[in-house]
Amino acid sequence: MLKIVKTSAAVIAASFVFTGTAQADINDALQNICSIIAADDKGELRKKMRKVQSDYRLKLNDYYSGVTCGGQSLIRTAILNNAVETGTLMVKKMPTSDLSAPEKDGKTLQAWIAEQGLADNPIAVELSSRI
Repeated sequence: MLKIVKTSAAVIAASFVFTGTAQADINDALQNICSIIAADDKGELRKKMRKVQSDYRLKLNDYYSGVTCGGQSLIRTAILNNAVETGTLMVKKMPTSDLSAPEKDGKTLQAWIAEQGLADNPIAVELSSRI
């Protein structure tokens, strides 16, 4: 009986260690995504998204809300940096329900774009056509 308890405790402790390692690894994998978006490097962003999907089985909409660049979401960062290629790629890859949902500050992307006066930005135009 004591052997079963010790084995169970060891298995539970090991699962916590592996869970923490997986979380750290995904953070390392997404570490430079902000600089890729700001540089408008569509090929590198595509490669990064493919790697995260194959290694962690996560699509863009799975980690989009958890990653911020200077307090802004990934698409907002692309709009502010006029990164048309990477911004339109992300808009095309995201489900429309996620694109029209409020972000962390409570504003939808469309409301934020209108507030900032960026409605003529090509990414904003692509976003409007998708929603």
